[in-house]
Amino acid sequence: MRQYLQLCQTILEKGKKKEDRTGTGTISYFGYQMRFDLQEGFPLLTTKKVHLKSIIYELLWFISGDTNIKFLVDHDVKIWNDWPFAEYRKSEDYKQETIEEFAQKIKEDAEFAKKWGDCGAIYGKQWRNFNGVDQLKQLIEQIQTNPHSRRLIISAWNPKEIQDMLLPPCHTLMQFYVNDGVLSCQLYQRSADVFLGVPFNIASYALLTMMIAQVCHLKPGNFIHTLGDAHIYLNHLDQIRLQLSRTPKELPRMKINPDVTSIFDFKYEDFELENYHPYKAIKGKVAV
Repeated sequence: MRQYLQLCQTILEKGKKKEDRTGTGTISYFGYQMRFDLQEGFPLLTTKKVHLKSIIYELLWFISGDTNIKFLVDHDVKIWNDWPFAEYRKSEDYKQETIEEFAQKIKEDAEFAKKWGDCGAIYGKQWRNFNGVDQLKQLIEQIQTNPHSRRLIISAWNPKEIQDMLLPPCHTLMQFYVNDGVLSCQLYQRSADVFLGVPFNIASYALLTMMIAQVCHLKPGNFIHTLGDAHIYLNHLDQIRLQLSRTPKELPRMKINPDVTSIFDFKYEDFELENYHPYKAIKGKVAV
């Protein structure tokens, strides 16, 4: 994953210090693009272990149109807990619970989960119901019937509903491209947390491209990742430098159950990663 390491190096060398919404502080670089050939392997970082289970369950969550973290929590995926928990802490219902206790209540108490587990009109809502339009279903139909269209687009940025989201979408727009039986995808990401978020985003949209390619009887081509504000939080600098000291290893391979023919029928068990031998995981605190 030399592309990712080059991004990190560019930000460290050319980026500027910039304040941010969370108050953490960043080194920021505006406008960057990476390209990954999905025939060369699955683009999952090897310079640190990345939690693939979280990536797959989050993607299935988006595809389903769900916006409540209960689905994720029930499968022990924690990556979205911080934002509902932050809202809960502001409420009169808050009883000094830890985030772990909050997640346990989400798992065990359906009414509590319904009240405090929803993230608002985030990704899944926009993918499946953007002002009444099922964008994902429409995209699949368009790829199958009019593959050369230049309108193969899904947008998660809905100005009308931004105020209804706990976190406005960072990865905002994807465009698909078909040529010679090959499907490629370009993602525009307005805000990119390079240490924690970007490795997940690369793998997630690469996997989505592979899934759509399969159900549309195409081969996966390139995943192009275009970043707006690409930033390293100041409390992640040591973690980034540690990765830069490591030599990337051979990319793994992702096997997908070939029997799945609908984007809406995939399950976690339909994915198998082979030959993934990363360096040890590196921890970092999420900025909320």
